[in-house]
Amino acid sequence: MPDWSIKLHDGIHSLGQTAWDACAGADNPFVSFAFLSALEDSGSVSRRTGWLPQYVALHTSDGQLAAVCPAYLKGHSWGEYVFDQGWARAFEAAGGSYYPKLQVAVPFTPAPGPRLLLHPEAPPETASVLADALRQLCGDLQLSSAHVTFCTEQDSALLAQRGWLPRLGVQYHWHNQGYQTFDDFLAALSSRKRKVLKRERRDANAAGLTFETLRGPEVTRADWDAFYRFYENTIDRKWGSAYLTPSFFPLLSDRLGDKVVLMVARKEDQPVAAALNLLGADTLYGRNWGCVGDWPFLHFELCYYRAIDFAISHGLKRVEAGAQGEHKIQRGYIPSLTHSAHWLQNRSFYASVASFLEQERAAMQAEVTALSELSPYKQDTE
Repeated sequence: MPDWSIKLHDGIHSLGQTAWDACAGADNPFVSFAFLSALEDSGSVSRRTGWLPQYVALHTSDGQLAAVCPAYLKGHSWGEYVFDQGWARAFEAAGGSYYPKLQVAVPFTPAPGPRLLLHPEAPPETASVLADALRQLCGDLQLSSAHVTFCTEQDSALLAQRGWLPRLGVQYHWHNQGYQTFDDFLAALSSRKRKVLKRERRDANAAGLTFETLRGPEVTRADWDAFYRFYENTIDRKWGSAYLTPSFFPLLSDRLGDKVVLMVARKEDQPVAAALNLLGADTLYGRNWGCVGDWPFLHFELCYYRAIDFAISHGLKRVEAGAQGEHKIQRGYIPSLTHSAHWLQNRSFYASVASFLEQERAAMQAEVTALSELSPYKQDTE
């Protein structure tokens, strides 16, 4: 890279909000300075959680910032949602050291979006130079691998052209087909599925709860304190780790403002459940949810149906409800492919993973085709 220079930053503040957001743009909230700095400043991204910031900044020969990446050194594979623990075990069984590795990602966030963040005035070859620079970093830092996860299909294709290995995953997304009301959406479903959704919404709304949709400053500190308890309850049920700290959520609300959408259920004015969403340019992203008590269909109501309601009323194109969950299909969320790309420094290991991923991609594409057969929509609306 004789005409380019690359620099690693161990904190996003050293790059600054203006420079970062000039590359990140305003469409996807997860790659914004506001979101990433809230992770950092709250201690959610730290040595404690094993996510060490190494933000990548690519400069042209005259010193102009051309691109950035949210990147982290990782000594484990937790909090990523694209699973490579099997690769780590295989590499280490053969005598290699898989960790540390470089993770180009949004921590704890399985939301697709751009990862190669290019300045709008960057030269045309910038993306290719950045892809090669990330590979070079593996050698310079003596890392086993680099992983760009939940990137766009465009990012994945570009990386594949530069020798990276593409990987596919599956999520479930709701698509707005020009609906004006929730009833319009219901009318697009088959009769049997429509009756199920109506019954679930009726039962959830007959449990004596009141519902609110709050934006940014409307969320009180008491609401965030309650939400953190819900978050911990969910983590405990899944035998997971609470990476996010109590200060993260109010800090996020302060910095992202109205892009934070919290849907709350209350019993006698006390919050008993809530679902956190972030608002992008044309998409509502479901992130965290939790509750106390046992309420029929409350998870579906808060996380899926009210998200659809919000998207319709705000003219959004999609709701992306996060990782996993074939049960989402019957609620109108159809299977969609997600993308990542991987570079393995060891050539023998690279060849082995390439063979595995070729088979896995075919299996993922077949899975999406099979899952699409479960669609609840009428045939004439597909």
